[in-house]
Amino acid sequence: MRLKEKSEQVIIPKATAKRLPIYFRHLQRLNDLDICRTNSKELAEALAIDSATIRRDFSYFGELGKRGYGYDVKTLMAYFAEILEEDKQTNVALIGVGNLGTALIRYKFHRKNNLRISAAFEQKGSVHIGKVVEDVPVYDIGELEEQLAAQKIEVAILAVPTDAAQRVMKRLIDAGIKGVLNFTTVRLSAPEHIIIQSVDLTNELRTLIYFLRENQA
Repeated sequence: MRLKEKSEQVIIPKATAKRLPIYFRHLQRLNDLDICRTNSKELAEALAIDSATIRRDFSYFGELGKRGYGYDVKTLMAYFAEILEEDKQTNVALIGVGNLGTALIRYKFHRKNNLRISAAFEQKGSVHIGKVVEDVPVYDIGELEEQLAAQKIEVAILAVPTDAAQRVMKRLIDAGIKGVLNFTTVRLSAPEHIIIQSVDLTNELRTLIYFLRENQA
């Protein structure tokens, strides 16, 4: 088994990158159950991902398994933890503490992995400003740039009304944010070096309903 070092340049497709946390989380579950090894077939059945896709994803990182043995759970889990930098905590800013924002705070990312919402922001006049919600301090949006710099935050979650989305995005860009998880329905404009991951819950639900109806046809 030969694993590529993290320092080696590994260029992987975006779809593969999205699946890495899924693999890592499942390997954690297997490890918690004291399961020492697994294989692509077992992973495929547990994760509903084609075994050929799993083998192709893993191939980008070297020889992760042994023929006739499969994959060593602890070794693979540790390797993906390094790739995903699970040993480093990432502070995240939440912009917008409405119903969705509050739900995201209460999810308590830091209890499950290395992500932590360390600061939240709301418009002037919000009842949340100056309070601490589930250990997360809520600041006036006017303090955005100051707090992002002070806490060295490079990732933000955007959960604001659609009419404010691009305006807030510009401030995030000027403040040096490198990645944004966008929960608004707005297609945000940003320089190429900034990574934007959009989550449209309505579209996801519509897609689910479509497939349900297709399966019932």
